[in-house]
Amino acid sequence: MKILFTGGGTGGHILPIIGIVREIRRLSPQKDLQFYYIGPKDDFGSILLSQEGIKIKTVLAGKVRRYMDWKTIFQNLTDVLLKIPIGIFQAFFYVFFLAPDLIFSKGGFGSIPGVISSWLLRVPIFLHESDVTPGLANRFISRFALEIFVSFPRTEYFPPKKMIQVGNPIRREILESSREKGREFFKLSGEKPVILILGGSQGAQRINDKILEILAELLENFYVLHQCGEKNFPEVKAESKAILPEGLDKNYRLFPFLKEEELKQAYAVCDLIVSRAGSGSLFEIAAWGKPSILIPLPEAAQNHQVKNAYAYAEGGAAIVMEEANFTSHFFLEKLKYLFSRPEELERLQKAAREFSKPQAAKIIAAYVCSYLSG
Repeated sequence: MKILFTGGGTGGHILPIIGIVREIRRLSPQKDLQFYYIGPKDDFGSILLSQEGIKIKTVLAGKVRRYMDWKTIFQNLTDVLLKIPIGIFQAFFYVFFLAPDLIFSKGGFGSIPGVISSWLLRVPIFLHESDVTPGLANRFISRFALEIFVSFPRTEYFPPKKMIQVGNPIRREILESSREKGREFFKLSGEKPVILILGGSQGAQRINDKILEILAELLENFYVLHQCGEKNFPEVKAESKAILPEGLDKNYRLFPFLKEEELKQAYAVCDLIVSRAGSGSLFEIAAWGKPSILIPLPEAAQNHQVKNAYAYAEGGAAIVMEEANFTSHFFLEKLKYLFSRPEELERLQKAAREFSKPQAAKIIAAYVCSYLSG
């Protein structure tokens, strides 16, 4: 059986696909399963997908940008009139000769060539939407999908009869650790609380800057595990080294990107997480039942990170601190306040666990296997 995946090419599209593929293999170990991926060129995604034995085909993919100036208008025209049609043409021949049994789209503009080609060739299409507010691409793709798996209970735009709420798929493996293993992995001695700072797969420069402003004060009270992003790593490393007094650096662990093993140990050992509000991060945080402070990306398309953050925090699972209010010393005082009141942290933990959907990847995998068998 051949299953074709497609997506926009960011970590938020790639990691859920990996979680679903692993669960399909667990559910159907005896079947001859072949997994493929079609989408825009993405070195980060290609490495992760190849490690899972997923064969990759890259195609051109354009996008429609909402902000308007002459440069953007030209880019939009180039993408709509040139890149997207060429991408569809490339994808059509790939899908035709591959002849997959179904295509599963994780969304984004990078998935449009594969989805349109599959629709033209009458390949069944399934869609997953991560966010409360779908982007333009998924709104367009939704009309071709047989079923739409959604993460949040009040996902906007899609017809209710097509929606199945499952949560955002996560990799089961990142839940397989303990606080003791995490402390040993990061070589943390002593009893200071551990703060994990996540900026998404690309990092978050503005969060990095605020953290650096108070890093010495933070490290007097906490251990800090900090994922700063590949591009930001050299600068953050140099600046943190310059500003930290001797001896405090032992409380700081800096990473460009947390690989799977590092990430699961970081989740296991941390006492609180500071994160953007991408759906992938939210559902991983919830699955671990960790308190969190969310700083949604204000420029995210359709304001989806802000909406995700408030949908998640509605039941008391997190504290939302919009970037306009995210000042370094206010943030530090908020941390001190929370850790002086254990009952507040327990309340956040409880609400996070109630929100969690750790079986999302397994549910989707079971649905796919059932469809292929039926």
